[in-house]
Amino acid sequence: MATYGYCRVSTHSQRIERQESNILEKYPQAVIYKEAFTGTKLQGRKELDKILRRVNPGDTIVFDEVSRMSRNAEEGFTLYQELFYKNINLVFLKEPHINTTTYRDSLNNGLALTGNDIADIYIDATNRVLMILAEKQIRYAFEQAQKEVDYLHTRTKEGMMRAKEAGHIAGRRAGSRIETRKAMSAKETIRKHNKSFGGSLSNEETWRLAGISKISFYKYKREILDGCESGKTHD
Repeated sequence: MATYGYCRVSTHSQRIERQESNILEKYPQAVIYKEAFTGTKLQGRKELDKILRRVNPGDTIVFDEVSRMSRNAEEGFTLYQELFYKNINLVFLKEPHINTTTYRDSLNNGLALTGNDIADIYIDATNRVLMILAEKQIRYAFEQAQKEVDYLHTRTKEGMMRAKEAGHIAGRRAGSRIETRKAMSAKETIRKHNKSFGGSLSNEETWRLAGISKISFYKYKREILDGCESGKTHD
């Protein structure tokens, strides 16, 4: 029987490696499929579709958490039910109470009582009850996962607002930007070596030394000069 691990991220800031590590820790034999973030958009569920085309009855699909299986509860439960009836095992590391074995074991306990039409009716009813219970549990799991995502988004926005307010309090000019390390390093090179600031290098020699483009050089040079109270150029 094969075991597949499925990892998916919904933003570029999430680390897909964490999901992979969690799955392999519990199922080291799992073949991992990853839905990577391309930098502009998600790939959809191409990798999950690959698993669904290959999976056979008795195989197992492992997810780090239920929210990785689909984008919403409706889609998630539909897929869960479909795979359950195909005898595919679904494992959710963070929500083990909704693993398919939980409901399948209960159903098998009922099958042990079979032997007549009444028992068959009982099994059918039990099956439907189990699926209703599974649906409620899965929807609840999705709701909790969504709450966590919403909470993190809210905290991120609040953090950005606080940082923006702190920037204004500290006297940052409206529209100013935080400099990157590369920009700071390039400006330092310009100050030290460009003729405009007492150095020995021409403009072209300076931007080549700093490893920046001509456009960036003149932009940084202008910003340096704008920050000076006075200064003469020698070009």
